[in-house]
Amino acid sequence: LMKAAVSATHGPEVFGGFGGFAGLFDASALTGYRKPLLATSTDGVGTKIALAQAVDRHDTIGQDLVGMVVDDIVVVGARPLFMTDYIACGRVVPDRVASIVTGIARACEATGAALIGGETAEHPGLMAPDDYDVAGAATGVVEADAVLGAERVRDGDVVLALESSGLHSNGFSLVRHILASRGIALTDHSDDLGGVVAEVLLEPTRLYTTPLLEAIGHAPTAGAIHSLSHVTGGGIAANLARVLPRGSWVEVDRSTWSPAPVFRALSDIAGTSLESSEGTWNLGIGFFAVVDAASASAVADLLTAAGIRTWPVGTVATSARDLAGFEQGAKGVDGGAVRLVGAFAD
Repeated sequence: LMKAAVSATHGPEVFGGFGGFAGLFDASALTGYRKPLLATSTDGVGTKIALAQAVDRHDTIGQDLVGMVVDDIVVVGARPLFMTDYIACGRVVPDRVASIVTGIARACEATGAALIGGETAEHPGLMAPDDYDVAGAATGVVEADAVLGAERVRDGDVVLALESSGLHSNGFSLVRHILASRGIALTDHSDDLGGVVAEVLLEPTRLYTTPLLEAIGHAPTAGAIHSLSHVTGGGIAANLARVLPRGSWVEVDRSTWSPAPVFRALSDIAGTSLESSEGTWNLGIGFFAVVDAASASAVADLLTAAGIRTWPVGTVATSARDLAGFEQGAKGVDGGAVRLVGAFAD
């Protein structure tokens, strides 16, 4: 059921075809690198799966998985090579598994990653018959002297925001808590959200890898991007702080964008402010690019032309100042300091 979609991701680098015990990838092309570094990432989709299960729609979860995994690799400037996936379920339903994997394969094809292997494991007695979880891992390559990161960032660099397609795959435990506390079922129609709750919230994660690699590697923007941040778990400020050098700070100006209606609707249902969810939801920003000031407009134009609305939200500074109220580093990274300021645009 999934063979055609998976095979469509296979270029001449993939050996052994479909269904082997291990996937094989020809690494000969890496001999053309001066010092190739392999980049790897692994992740899952989290509790967003509960929405897919509620409405028995499983064709978008695969794109969410690829977004969470492959788009983490491009953060260091790496080009994805291949990906593998893992599905655990209480009972194998062939059409459901094929729908999930077909979604993974289509997103892999869009990002240039070969889907070279996977596993579906049936766990009766441990998981309910219709329960499942999905995870994946990907590997990419980047030239050692082209790795993006905080060490490239300079005073005066411009921080660009890349628009998200919605919640992506983070913050759904909060979403489900909000809905449950208001007695709203995932299968209910919500006027606030503009449709069946789960259907609206299943909007798949935007894929950033291909446009970002174009901006990283080709004129007129080659070399302009100094660091990238994928806005996932931890929210807006914490994820940006991870890719800034220690001693630097950024004030992200809320007035430069208006959070999408889905975020406003959820905040209204919860009776809370948008600002209170900045550490959980992306609020309309799926990625940050920290770029050379002279090339900021060119980078923004290229990404916007590729279908990702991109705009400046702040500037990197290294001057001494009181950093009370700033998010300083995250996830064990002693990075820069970030806080959001101002009010969101209407």
